[in-house]
Amino acid sequence: MRRTRTALATATTLSLCLALSACGGEEDAPEKAASTPSPTAEVSGDPDTWPMTGLPVAEGSESIQKHPVLVLKMDNTPASAPQEGLGSADLVVEELVEGGVTRLAAFYYSKIPGDVGPVRSMRASDIGIVAPVDGAMVTSGAAGVTISRIKKAGIEFFAEGAGGFYREESRSAPYNLFTNLEDVAEEAATKPARPVDYLPFGPAEDLPAGQEATSIAASFSAGHTTEWTFRKGTYVNENTFAADGDEFPADTVLVLKVKVGDAGYLDPAGNPVPETKLEGKGEALLFHDGRLVRGTWSKDALDAPLELATKAGPLTVPVGHTWVELVPDDGGDVTFE
Repeated sequence: MRRTRTALATATTLSLCLALSACGGEEDAPEKAASTPSPTAEVSGDPDTWPMTGLPVAEGSESIQKHPVLVLKMDNTPASAPQEGLGSADLVVEELVEGGVTRLAAFYYSKIPGDVGPVRSMRASDIGIVAPVDGAMVTSGAAGVTISRIKKAGIEFFAEGAGGFYREESRSAPYNLFTNLEDVAEEAATKPARPVDYLPFGPAEDLPAGQEATSIAASFSAGHTTEWTFRKGTYVNENTFAADGDEFPADTVLVLKVKVGDAGYLDPAGNPVPETKLEGKGEALLFHDGRLVRGTWSKDALDAPLELATKAGPLTVPVGHTWVELVPDDGGDVTFE
């Protein structure tokens, strides 16, 4: 990979210029990090397991890393291909952005890869996605109003100009921003405790029988549907933009039907910016081992943990790698066969 590292001043200028040509994004003035990171979340979950997957920690290791959970905003349009580093993520959340396309919030904690990207901008929607585990965001930047809300929420973030960021010479802007996540992890504030479990993990044996469902289509808009097929024990994203061999290994696909509002401003192309409301409650569809279990999700506040339930009681997510689809309850849809 050919890359060009730039000084902070140059990187900032590039981001401002690229804001005018961003497609499906609100690239704006980057800033290095929020001034006051939020307090470390209270420990919740088995200390012998990883908080983003529920998988056991190798013998002789522990589930507390020096760095926080790093949540990288990754482009998810054809221009992003090939995405780098997606296969190393612990968990991925897919969210709607302007123009009817989606963007990924890739969570990294149990292992930190090197080069990852393309890196794109934050949204206010990310507060509810990141805050429960006191994560630090890795981003190209954001609109001023978004930066203000991210800071108010106490979320640490790293943007272009921070250590590790560079422009990939073989790609076109704004899809050419990458970062070495190891460099970001070294700069991030030390977290002395294990993050809370991101999902209510449990053994697969606890999952209700549900119904057979081996193919999934999660539609975010008329212009974008993410398609999954259950094959050889895992879910394969049929329209992924990940590099060959670097696809996310989804053991579970969790669909949450969410309300989407208006963030209150337009992107540089004049598109209204949507804001996913990841608090309250709604319908949940949990796909695992080729079957579907229907339930509901609830979240008392943006920084509260996610809870799942069926009519029979609490619902847990089988340990492993989970892809979360935040599908709009108005204008989105989920179909399966």
